[in-house]
Amino acid sequence: MSEIDYKRRQLLVAGGLAVGACLLPGVALASPYKATSARKISLCNIHTKEDLETQYFDGQSYIKEELKRINHICRDFRRNEVANMDRRLFDAIAEIQAGLGHKGQVRIISGYRSPETNKALQKNGGVAKKSYHMKGEAIDFNLEGVPLSKVRNAALELRLGGVGYYPKSGFVHIDTGPVRRW
Repeated sequence: MSEIDYKRRQLLVAGGLAVGACLLPGVALASPYKATSARKISLCNIHTKEDLETQYFDGQSYIKEELKRINHICRDFRRNEVANMDRRLFDAIAEIQAGLGHKGQVRIISGYRSPETNKALQKNGGVAKKSYHMKGEAIDFNLEGVPLSKVRNAALELRLGGVGYYPKSGFVHIDTGPVRRW
């Protein structure tokens, strides 16, 4: 077989694998959880004092009404704007809780942030200009009664995306962007 035929065959195989990967179910690729396990989460927004306990995944599919409820509690409370949050964030938090044996509430510090709120918060420093919060792809949280360093370490092990550690402010940031840490 000539070198050109071999390269062509490699390219075709790679293309076939790429197409095949795109056809796999989204749950298997999008979540750190096993596709067949139901997912529950208990949330508290520290700013609005709202609580939510929900099963948002039934073991086979996400429950749209429950995701809407999660989006609402994670809204930009300053402007009362709701956005669709990336559900992988909640899968990751539930996985972190399971790994740490935590059964309490997840305390939300910041979920979705409107561009206007993000810009206003930049004046105080420490807020990214192109924050993943503005896309519903980031959340700042802590777990009641769990040392923040343990939450951070569990988040890093998932390798979902970005993990920020803010011990002075009392939260861990996770997002679904590129894997990185600060």
